[in-house]
Amino acid sequence: MNTLEKIMNWYASNCDGDWEHSFGVKIDTLDNPGWTIQVDIAETGLSGKCFDEVDIQRSETNWIYCNVSDDVFKGAGGTSNLEELIKVFLNWAENG
Repeated sequence: MNTLEKIMNWYASNCDGDWEHSFGVKIDTLDNPGWTIQVDIAETGLSGKCFDEVDIQRSETNWIYCNVSDDVFKGAGGTSNLEELIKVFLNWAENG
């Protein structure tokens, strides 16, 4: 299963007729340029789970930063780092 299929499955597994009306997954772009991802973890099995901040600065265009605050996984990265951001979330969600 590829990364996109995995995040779609995670989202679908949390849709219960109620959760998806208030929460979800958002992917957007940055103007520096780059990507952002926000995954609502409220009312999921991840709520309250410890997440160690990720801050990797390889170059001006190849970087990622991820944290969790207020029951939201937040990631940002360079133009080629979208899949890596999703993988950081999935690795945490699946393995801790």
